[in-house]
Amino acid sequence: MFVRLAIENFQACRTVLSRESQGPDVDLHLTGKIALVAASSKGLGRAIALQLAVEGCDVMLTSRDAGQLEIARQQLQINAKGRVECCPCDITRADEIEALVAVTRERLGHIDILINNAGGPPGGGFDQADDAAWQTAFELNLLSYVRLIRNVLPDLKENGGRIINVTSASIKQPIPGLILSNVFRMGILGLAKTLADELAPYNILVNTVAPGRIATDRTAYLDRFNAEKRGVSKQQVVDEALQRIPLKRYGDTEEFAKVVCFLASDASSYVTGSTITVDGGMIRGY
Repeated sequence: MFVRLAIENFQACRTVLSRESQGPDVDLHLTGKIALVAASSKGLGRAIALQLAVEGCDVMLTSRDAGQLEIARQQLQINAKGRVECCPCDITRADEIEALVAVTRERLGHIDILINNAGGPPGGGFDQADDAAWQTAFELNLLSYVRLIRNVLPDLKENGGRIINVTSASIKQPIPGLILSNVFRMGILGLAKTLADELAPYNILVNTVAPGRIATDRTAYLDRFNAEKRGVSKQQVVDEALQRIPLKRYGDTEEFAKVVCFLASDASSYVTGSTITVDGGMIRGY
């Protein structure tokens, strides 16, 4: 009898210790928050939107492709705890950004989180970029961020909030053959660092997240572009890239999205003006 009770007590203690060793679930306090995620029908934007929706945010998706956008909305809603809405928008157009923000407020309410994101400009060196290419890249990769912040700012100033700018590892070191991206991504970094100071009195946190080689359509395009430029196979380009990454693999979009989700949450309440690289250790600079 004594032995049986001792065994039962041991097993009960082991069960409790096992549960405690797993630690408590971390509540990011995102339930009920409203997030606007730019360029979110695919790639990093879609992954970010999904992670926020799974954590309980109501999310507005947007991109230029209305059909792809609706497909993404339906797919994300399956696992979302919050609502997922979508609204087509060309973020190079000021009027469409204004309309997007208005629709977000109408359908979801007060905006708490802005995720600035945009597709990268085409590859090429200085000699391949004319004035039109520079202007297009400026409007897509820098001015769109400025305009989105300007339109969402009245909401954020009321109760505080988050602005998270998705950029590129090129803000740490320039990427050969991507002069347009190298230039305008640095502009975003300057914008974020300045706004972190200006908006701190309103409890608005502004941070930058820089992806390295994450497995997206954009990364696949750049691998093909570099392979064709050099006259080698795409696999050779990939293999060479892997040698520069300590973890020896490309990142997953979910891994990147979780970092953004942390910055959007209450868990990051003392983080602003920071730049976080999600690159598997690829960037060696301090």
